[in-house]
Amino acid sequence: MKKTNITVTEAARNFADCVNRVHYQNMTFVLLKNGKPFARLVPDNERVCVGRDLAEALDKTNLPKSEATAWRRDLRTGRQNLKAPDDKWR
Repeated sequence: MKKTNITVTEAARNFADCVNRVHYQNMTFVLLKNGKPFARLVPDNERVCVGRDLAEALDKTNLPKSEATAWRRDLRTGRQNLKAPDDKWR
């Protein structure tokens, strides 16, 4: 999928064209405001995995106890090592 940066002003002036390119060419536009990413225009079919999706997938998986324990340990370690983003909206 092709990702293109575009200012909010450019997107507003060419909104119909941007929407068509997202739909027909499977493009993603990153909208910039004051030179910083502000929003995205993405195809509806783009899959994003959120916590709820992961929980549902794990609920359907029958992991052996040793693998489930290792996964939980790895998740805990990852949470300790990763820091929260400066901007919680990104």
